[in-house]
Amino acid sequence: MHTPPSPPGSEPADRSSVRIGALVPLTRPGWVGAGQSLLAGMELAAHDVNEAGGIGGRPLELVARDTAADPQRAAAAVEEFAGLGVAALAGEYHSVVARAAATRADALGLPFLCSSAVLDALTEHPTEWVARLSPPQSRGWRVYADFLLGAGHRRIAVATQPSVYWATGTRILRDHLAPRGGTVTELDASALTPTAVCDALVDSRATALLLLVGHPDPAVPIVESVRGGHRLAEILIGAPAGQPEFAEWATPLGTAIPFLRYLPERLGPLGARVETDLRERLGEAPSFVAFEGYDSVTVLAEMLRSHGADRARIAESWPRVAVEGTRGQILFSRTPGVSVWQWAGPPIQVVDRDPAEPDRFRILHVG
Repeated sequence: MHTPPSPPGSEPADRSSVRIGALVPLTRPGWVGAGQSLLAGMELAAHDVNEAGGIGGRPLELVARDTAADPQRAAAAVEEFAGLGVAALAGEYHSVVARAAATRADALGLPFLCSSAVLDALTEHPTEWVARLSPPQSRGWRVYADFLLGAGHRRIAVATQPSVYWATGTRILRDHLAPRGGTVTELDASALTPTAVCDALVDSRATALLLLVGHPDPAVPIVESVRGGHRLAEILIGAPAGQPEFAEWATPLGTAIPFLRYLPERLGPLGARVETDLRERLGEAPSFVAFEGYDSVTVLAEMLRSHGADRARIAESWPRVAVEGTRGQILFSRTPGVSVWQWAGPPIQVVDRDPAEPDRFRILHVG
């Protein structure tokens, strides 16, 4: 039930349905595969809610807008949703975009359940209007740092570009690794050629290179340069942000690139059933982002059933949520340093794609 984008104010509110607004990146420069995966999970959840009787007998309607990884476009979509009378918002994959959406939702008094973005400070000040399912970056990236240490890596290099997300990730890694004997060397991928990156890696004696950069450029040229010679044959290439989950990223860059994934080692009955349904919808194995989308709508639907469609009542009910999701029971609480209501229990894995069987993920570390 994906409603295509339309000009602001062109859609009269349908009083027979309960509406949830969905923020998803569906066009470049957004991560399109992630957006499609997120939306598929949300649409499946809305379908399941309606099959089970909807919201007090009223159908649940999902109204989607494409953010295209543009913070201003996301903020404008939140404004539009407020005028359309949606009860709540869900979605978004890109952290910087989610922050813009969360800030605007907070200002407008519109409940927003962030599905997949991880920046700890989604809003400048603590807010009652925003909650999040994905783990905060400070938790996930510390798990990744522990994986690096456990695999024997103490000299880490990061190829990075200007972004609050990459800068925050680099700081988290450095702060966690330094007391444990690790070092982090930053390489500015916007200023260095791929060959110069390789030279710097050799000079720093790094044993792991983390890609905190855009795709395909400069990620692909950097990887081609690193893997094209003999000087860096033993170096580990990693991507903690999770991009190798998607085939459009992994295909040109290859396998054995460890990344963060937010799935349990084994899915329960609900997760297994949803995985089967998502596979049918997507034509491929679903990503963890699709499960995040499903859980987002499932949580909001339960809140709507219990507390009605009044926005203030929804926002007041985050600490009372107890919903069985595809990846475990979802409860929200306050986490130090995190400005929004946070699910404290999302599973975290470090995985890679098996070189012998690229469609199979190998679990390397569990946080």
